[in-house]
Amino acid sequence: MPAGAGLRATLVRMSSYQVLVQAIDDCRREARGGHLALGEALDRLDTSAFCFVTIVLVLPFLQPMSLGPLGVAGGLNFAALGWQLARGDHSPWLPARVRAIELSEANWERLLAVSKRILGWCRAFTRPRLRSWVQGPLGRRLSGAVMIAGGLLMAVPFFGVPLNNALPGFAIFFAAVGELEEDGLMLVVAGLFLLLTVAYFALILYLIFIVGDRSLEFL
Repeated sequence: MPAGAGLRATLVRMSSYQVLVQAIDDCRREARGGHLALGEALDRLDTSAFCFVTIVLVLPFLQPMSLGPLGVAGGLNFAALGWQLARGDHSPWLPARVRAIELSEANWERLLAVSKRILGWCRAFTRPRLRSWVQGPLGRRLSGAVMIAGGLLMAVPFFGVPLNNALPGFAIFFAAVGELEEDGLMLVVAGLFLLLTVAYFALILYLIFIVGDRSLEFL
């Protein structure tokens, strides 16, 4: 990449980062007055709200243990978020009652502080790459499609099977990070996790079939 193009990409990324940080700081200041509703905060974050909500919500699923029915519910929610992102919604849809929730000042402080730390952490291993894959309507559709696929795979009821939530969860996580940081390579990583999830689930089904078939032989 020419030096001028690299510098422009860095400046654009810094600008986007500063806009996000400024929006979070604005939310924190308004929350100190006790009048910030959840819906208002998401609207201030603009389309980045999809990424923040997804990243924060998917973190508990990135563990080896199966979360049972919670994984099914979480997967369907992630699929719904992906669908909204893919069709170009301005911010995540939430029921009016949920949008109207006003958290305490202390809760807002903790939530927004975590959001800033996550954003800073994501920037440590990302940079603008393959930007055409994660920008504009095409980027939103690709990221949304990965989130939909990851959510549906997470919702497959393989209760008690290790990694059944974590593998699709990582696909969702990297898709959201790629969209947020304009890093198309993260979308590639997300796609690899989708393929790994499909292969893993196919292996589980194969083992179940083999064990079931041999069990029938003993009857």
